[in-house]
Amino acid sequence: MKNALSVDVEDYFQVTGFEHVVDRARWDEYPVRFQIGLGRILQILDRHDVRATFFFLGWIAERYPEAVADVARRGHEVAIHGYAHRLVHSQRPDEFAEDLGRALAAVRKAYAGPILGYRAPTFSIRADTLWALEIIKDFGFRYDSSILPGRNGIADAQGLPHEIVDGLLEFPLSTVPVFGGRLRVAGGGYLRYEITQQCVHPIGHARRGARHHQRGAVRENRPRHPIDSDAGCRRRACAHDSCFARPARRRSSRPCGMAASGRRRKRSWRTSWAR
Repeated sequence: MKNALSVDVEDYFQVTGFEHVVDRARWDEYPVRFQIGLGRILQILDRHDVRATFFFLGWIAERYPEAVADVARRGHEVAIHGYAHRLVHSQRPDEFAEDLGRALAAVRKAYAGPILGYRAPTFSIRADTLWALEIIKDFGFRYDSSILPGRNGIADAQGLPHEIVDGLLEFPLSTVPVFGGRLRVAGGGYLRYEITQQCVHPIGHARRGARHHQRGAVRENRPRHPIDSDAGCRRRACAHDSCFARPARRRSSRPCGMAASGRRRKRSWRTSWAR
């Protein structure tokens, strides 16, 4: 097996790009849409008899345990994505351990099988937060998939799966060497946004990255999110600067195109893939 497909199960209002405008205490007030994209992903995987790893946010698992059970029933791996989608480098070690323990408890209420993997929100284990790996190991995880080689991650990180600390494997996000650096070739927001920022067509670039990894007989790590398979959600949530689509006239930092009063605005959208 050369490609490892994974899904970070979270909703559009929980992404890091919105955390400065969406209070976590108000998450329950937003319409939940992750089931739409998750259902489509599961249907596609069933159709092609493919298995994937699903990293569940504890907040999701706690409120929608049936989603965890459905993923497990279909034969996919269940793993952990933290509880409240907090970046590792924004937490103290004790706060990180509390968040991780809460997420693990929430998922275990819905799923009694083995839980071996963890992925930090936004691949936020960096050179200054490697202490998190020991905590992950102490919770009984066998592997981590939180390190982004290159810019915005760990510049000198290994790009291939390896044992990062004694007894804990690391599956980093897939990258390819470009002009002396590392460029992401897959993975949620990186596929939707950052690749296009570097003037590379996203689909063609991802395919070239896959061929690069397969030539070396290397397992490629391709993360996705339910929002990636929910076109209606992308049109609403991508008003934010960090998303793929941009409003044609003015940018907004509010998810779902909602004004401060809570009423929806009509917008004219311009998307890169429509050009």
